[in-house]
Amino acid sequence: MDTSRSRLPRLVHSLSARVLVLTLFFVMVSEILIYLPSIASFRMSYLQERVAAAELATLALEATPDKMVSAELEQSLLDQAEVLAVVVKMEEVRSLVLGAAPLDTINGFYDIRETTLVARIRDAFETMAKADRTTRVVDSARGESEMLIDLVMAEAPMRAEMFSFSWRILSLSLVISFVTAGLVFFSLIFFFVRPMARITEAMIAFRESPEDVKQTVIATSRRDEIGVAQRELADMQFELRAALRQKEHLAQLGTAVAKINHDLRNIFATAQLVSDRLAVSGDPEVQRLTPTLVKAIDRAVELCTQTLQFGRARETPPSRTRFPLRDLIEDVGAALGLNENDAPFWENEVQGDLEISADREQIFRVLLNLSRNAVDALRDQPDGRIAITGGLRNHCATIYIADNGPGMPTTARENLFKPFKHRPNQAEPGLVS
Repeated sequence: MDTSRSRLPRLVHSLSARVLVLTLFFVMVSEILIYLPSIASFRMSYLQERVAAAELATLALEATPDKMVSAELEQSLLDQAEVLAVVVKMEEVRSLVLGAAPLDTINGFYDIRETTLVARIRDAFETMAKADRTTRVVDSARGESEMLIDLVMAEAPMRAEMFSFSWRILSLSLVISFVTAGLVFFSLIFFFVRPMARITEAMIAFRESPEDVKQTVIATSRRDEIGVAQRELADMQFELRAALRQKEHLAQLGTAVAKINHDLRNIFATAQLVSDRLAVSGDPEVQRLTPTLVKAIDRAVELCTQTLQFGRARETPPSRTRFPLRDLIEDVGAALGLNENDAPFWENEVQGDLEISADREQIFRVLLNLSRNAVDALRDQPDGRIAITGGLRNHCATIYIADNGPGMPTTARENLFKPFKHRPNQAEPGLVS
C-alpha cells in the first residue's frame, strides 16, 4: 500500500500558512485602497491650508494704511504662508499682492474648485514622482466666492510631507495587517484548521486500520459544517466497519455453505435412490405422494448446484419458459402441505388459462419463501388464510400473495430487503403481510 500520500503537509505547505499569507495580502490590498484617496485628501488639505495662509497674508497687507509693506515683512509673510507669490482676482481684475515669481518657473497648475477624486489621486502621485516643481494653485477666498486666490508655491515641502504621511500610513498598515492576520490566523486555526487536521488524521488512521474501533472520529456537538462533517464521518466509519464485519461473516458463511452443500448433495443422492424405488411401489397413496417428493428432491439438488455456482465469473442465466401459473401455485401449496380444507387455508384464485414466461424454478422458490413466511405467521391462528391471485396488466404478469395474519412491524418493513437484519419478536396487529 502506498502511504506517501498519508502524511499531513509541512507548515510551509499547510492550510495555516496559506491562510496567513492570504490574510496579509488582502489586508494590504485593503490598506492600499484606503491609501489612494487618503494621500489625495492629504495633498488637497495641504493646498487649502496654503490658500488660507495666503489669504491671511493678504488681509495683513490690507490692514496697512498704504497697503504696502517692507521687503522684509513681505518675505516673512510669504515664508509664513509657504508660498512664492500671491495674486488676488476680483471682478476680472488681477492684482499681484505678494511676491514676484517668474512665469517661466511654473510647471504645474491646479484649480481646487474643479477637481475629481480620480484627478486628485493622479495629481498626488504626479507630485510624489516629480521633484523640484513650482505649481500655481487657484481657489476661492473664504466667504467670498467672487474673490479668487491665485498663488505660486514650491512643491518640495508638500512632497516631503506627502512622503512622511505615506510612511506613517505604511507603518500603520503593516501593524494592522499583522495584528489582523494574527487574529484571523489563530481564529481559523482554532475553529477550522485544527478540527480539519483531526478529521484528516482520523481518516488516515482509519484507512490504515479500518477495523480498529479506536480510530473512529469522535462526534462533536458543533452545529456548523465542521460538526456536520465529523458526525457524518463517524457514521460512515461505523457503517463501513459494520459492512466489513458483515463481509467477513459472509465469507465465512460462504465457506461453511460450500461444505454443507457438498454433504447435502450426498444426502439428496441417497434420497433420490429411495424415491426411485418408491415410484415403482404399488401403494396408491405412495403413488400419489411420490411425484411431489421427487420434484422436491430435484429442486433441492438444483438449488445446491446453483448455490455453488453463485459468485462465479459466469453464472447460469435464467431459463425462461412459458407455463401455467395456476399449476405452479398448486405445486407450491403441495410442497407446503396446504389445501383448502385445513388451516391455514390455501386459496389458489389464479385463472387456469393464465400463462407466464419466466424461470419456473426461480418463481417457485420466490412463491415458496413468501408462502412459508405466511404459514409461520398463521401457525397459531385457526382461521388463517393464504390467497394467491394473479393477472395480466400491460403485458406484464402480476402475482398477489395475501394473508390475514398479524402483519409486519414498521422496523421490519424498513429492513425488508436488507440481509441479516434483526427481526423483532412482536408484530403489529392489523397489518397484511
